[in-house]
Amino acid sequence: MTGQPSRPTFGLDEFGLDDRMRLFGYVTAEHRFTYRWLLRAFEAARSSYHVMLHTADVAATLGALHEANPDCPDPAELELPRLLDALVEWGVLDRGQDGTRANTLAEYRNRHSVYQFTEAGYRAHRAVEAVLTATMDDSTLSRLVFADLLADLAALAAANETGDAEEVYRKLNRLDRALADIAERAARFYHMLGDLSRTNDVRPEAFLAHKDALLAHLRDFHDELQRYTPRLRAAVHEVEATGLDRLIEAAAEADERLFQTPAQRLEDWRRRWQGLRSWLAPPGAEETSEADRLADATVAAIGDVLALLRRVTEARRGGVSRESQLRHLAAWFTRVPSQDAADALFDAAFGLGAPRHVAVTHADPEAIPTRLSWWDAPAVELSRTLVATGREPGQGRGRPARIDRSDDRRHRLRADQLARERRLADAAAVLAEEDLDVHRLDAEQTAVLLRLLDLALAARTGAAAAVPLAAAAHGVRLTLTPAPGRFSTVRTAAGRLHLDGYALAVTAASHTAVQRRELVAV
Repeated sequence: MTGQPSRPTFGLDEFGLDDRMRLFGYVTAEHRFTYRWLLRAFEAARSSYHVMLHTADVAATLGALHEANPDCPDPAELELPRLLDALVEWGVLDRGQDGTRANTLAEYRNRHSVYQFTEAGYRAHRAVEAVLTATMDDSTLSRLVFADLLADLAALAAANETGDAEEVYRKLNRLDRALADIAERAARFYHMLGDLSRTNDVRPEAFLAHKDALLAHLRDFHDELQRYTPRLRAAVHEVEATGLDRLIEAAAEADERLFQTPAQRLEDWRRRWQGLRSWLAPPGAEETSEADRLADATVAAIGDVLALLRRVTEARRGGVSRESQLRHLAAWFTRVPSQDAADALFDAAFGLGAPRHVAVTHADPEAIPTRLSWWDAPAVELSRTLVATGREPGQGRGRPARIDRSDDRRHRLRADQLARERRLADAAAVLAEEDLDVHRLDAEQTAVLLRLLDLALAARTGAAAAVPLAAAAHGVRLTLTPAPGRFSTVRTAAGRLHLDGYALAVTAASHTAVQRRELVAV
């Protein structure tokens, strides 16, 4: 089986991934604001149908922008050839030579470069401008477009019935762009509502200033959508009644894209009509159209705005908001007398220290003897919902999935943990028995000593510099007694450890010893 012959690529197809990423290099460059105004100058000239610009033309256009915008740099203070060549290196601009500008032979021998946007460079510039100039006004739902959609569908049916291929192409192309604009506007609008709800505690006045306009805008859009949805569905069926295959073939025939085969254009327009149909009139009555989903999202957004309004109003009336609560909690943390009190406050405020599975019982409690310890009793099956979110099974939607347990791996990890604890306890016992001034510590003993030093020095404060520091773990207690002018030296396998101004002592502390348990073979 043979496929279609390979065809040469043009335009953006020649740009690889690295080349496309390099188009945005000027955004983070040293003179990024200057580069932005230079590209704005090219865009201003392009709007006047001046595509190729000489350096003098760039300077003149940039000078006009400088007079109208104080933020625009003065072209007299810029090295325009160097900046333009940098944009050429990034692929944003294209450079050519124009010998017709030379009036003398000497001028002809000099470089007369002219610059213009590359297609990819212009798209990159427009993408950056779209991000930098985006405002809340761009995030609106267009309710007036539904009347245009209905009129275009009626004109499309008439054009397809009379066989006017060019009119079919124009109306179908316009319908495709209109639906894409509706989808993009809706996405931006609902994202804006989400951002507004997340920032209402910081700036509630921004929400209160626009709440009436938001609610009126949502209600008007929903009313228009409900009014036009059945009429648009009927109009789609009327268009298909005039011949869907003839419609697609007419649009593909009038399509002027040179670098696509007729089969590709035919498939593209068929895909576009299927998308338009899914938006306005799905194939089955039980299937939900995108217009219906948009109506449901609008109703949900109205409820979210009203709930947000209620929270903001109650917070302002009672003087309690998330911001005031967090500030009050932060003040509690700064006034606690000790580290233990701060840990207790953290556990009480956030509840992150308590295990979620303690209150879970076995499915058949009578089958498990109460005299068995946790080490010997079989494991309790936990739901994924409880582990991931902290909610009990049944509080969310659907039945939670069971957690897959690997007993062999769990026993192996527990055995490794016990063996490591035994090694550290043995090493700690040696530290308590030996004289640290003459004894050379191995790797395990050094690890225990460094861990104890880390705990002791972490509790050090500037106001109590003369107070002894202590830390206990693994059955031993380390004490650092302030001793100005004295060095405590400990020899380890990795070298010598010096403590300036402290006397080091390690003694036994049985209350910190870890109780050893042997794993029960399963």
